[in-house]
Amino acid sequence: MARLDDRPVQRSLRIAVGLALYGMSQAVLVKAHLGTDPWTVFSQGIAKVTGFTLGETTVVVSLALLALWVPLRQRPGLGTAANALMVGPFVDLGIAWIPAPDHWGVRVAYVLLAVTGIAVATGLYVGAGWGPGPRDGLMTGLVRRGIPLVAARAGIEASVLTVGWLLGGSVGVATVVFAAGIGPLVGYTLPRLTLPAAPRGDGDGDGDDDGDGDRNGTQPQPAPGAPR
Repeated sequence: MARLDDRPVQRSLRIAVGLALYGMSQAVLVKAHLGTDPWTVFSQGIAKVTGFTLGETTVVVSLALLALWVPLRQRPGLGTAANALMVGPFVDLGIAWIPAPDHWGVRVAYVLLAVTGIAVATGLYVGAGWGPGPRDGLMTGLVRRGIPLVAARAGIEASVLTVGWLLGGSVGVATVVFAAGIGPLVGYTLPRLTLPAAPRGDGDGDGDDDGDGDRNGTQPQPAPGAPR
């Protein structure tokens, strides 16, 4: 994780723009009415039961996931907290502002635009280096406990998708498009939008910004396909 004194304005702007884009892109996906990503399906289902808005439910789910970080010994960063609190309001804002298309071709364009926007947003806020999103941290925490990456991701997403669908969340062709496309897209955007950690200027000479002894001054990358 990057130091807080390493280009804080630039990193803060990347996080703010990335999370705003993330929330608005999710809203575009919802407005297409062709299904959504697994975590949004889950939030939709919870929203139908509780009466909360989708954005409010997104915040509640994010905070609940952060509580699960404690037994997994995951360390949140400022970007993690910002993710938990900012994405939901932008989802509600986008749902209120963005018109729902009637033409099928426009709905498909919405899906493609949304998935691409989520990939770019992930590259921006994760690449800022101040911590992954609550959902990313849950997955990587399980991986550190010895669960294979593919099994952790598939198990989590299949579980939330199933529960969300049973509660009334929207599953459709966009769910499949998201699942198939988000991994390669994030794999493309993340390395290109990651802001490398600057070498320390305090004379210690090791270039290790996160205290893990790797001496390369780089930041750990989350696995593509787990954007939040």
